Amino acid sequence: MTTASVPRRTYSYLGPAGTFTEAALAQVPEARGQIWNPVRNVAEALADVVDGRSDAAMIAIENSVDGGVSTAQDALATMPGVRIIGEYLVPVNFVLVGRPGTRLEDVSLVAAHPVAYAQCLQWLGRELPAHAHLPASSNVASALGLIDGSSDADAAISPPGILEHHDLQLLAEGIGDKKDAVTRFVLVARTVAPPAPTGADKTSLIVELPDDHPGALLEMLEQFATRGINLSLLASRPIGDALGRYRFVIDADGHVLDERMADALLGLRRFSPKMIFLGSYPRADRAINRYPDRYSDDVFVEARDWLRGLVSGEPES
Repeated sequence: MTTASVPRRTYSYLGPAGTFTEAALAQVPEARGQIWNPVRNVAEALADVVDGRSDAAMIAIENSVDGGVSTAQDALATMPGVRIIGEYLVPVNFVLVGRPGTRLEDVSLVAAHPVAYAQCLQWLGRELPAHAHLPASSNVASALGLIDGSSDADAAISPPGILEHHDLQLLAEGIGDKKDAVTRFVLVARTVAPPAPTGADKTSLIVELPDDHPGALLEMLEQFATRGINLSLLASRPIGDALGRYRFVIDADGHVLDERMADALLGLRRFSPKMIFLGSYPRADRAINRYPDRYSDDVFVEARDWLRGLVSGEPES
């Protein structure tokens, strides 16, 4: 008797091999030994999921130095049928690499993605004060140009993982100006029911304001504040149909199955002309969500029971 083989799952990620996104995907236990599909951009990764070419996609959503990744936030706002099922943190550390035989003193032109370049300016100014910058389309593309001869640069700023995949000369490591820089990634799948609460969860939403009037943003935020829910991310993105129209990307501490979060989402649903639930999932740092006792699940349940008793004519105890 033979056992049928289990089909391998496919995961899309921003490639090629050696990117920070690949490092985030390596943290997913269920992705190990499966098919990893490198793609060129976030939209392609999410389209793979929606169209069924991939089971899930890993995308960068936020950086501790540069803030939210706007391309990812906009894609999630405009591509229906996806849910965030997990988040992962990757330290952002850069190396300077060159062709084999290159010496640091030989470097005068440095290829780098503009964001990576901006995060290494202090080191470059100190160690290579006379250098020039050659912009690259990605952190890995900066190094690949050295290998295939398409780049005139002498060296490239890249993720450390590039050295595991290509024969390059390490010229310097740890060159980022912010030693504690971190990028947050999310694993996105097709719409599924959220996993059970763990007590260390996060809920991601995209909310549009109903119109432009004084206090509109405050009204939205009160849906969370009056229920004791802390926000770890609040970012505005233009909707694109007119000036002054914005949607808000929100990360809130808690799970949709928490009474206080469910109550807040009901309030937001009544308030907003468009609200997108992106998912409830375990926090990457596994930090337990804390809140005052007056916002516990039992308090919300008791309040609903009290109201039910009023309308049913039960005597108050």
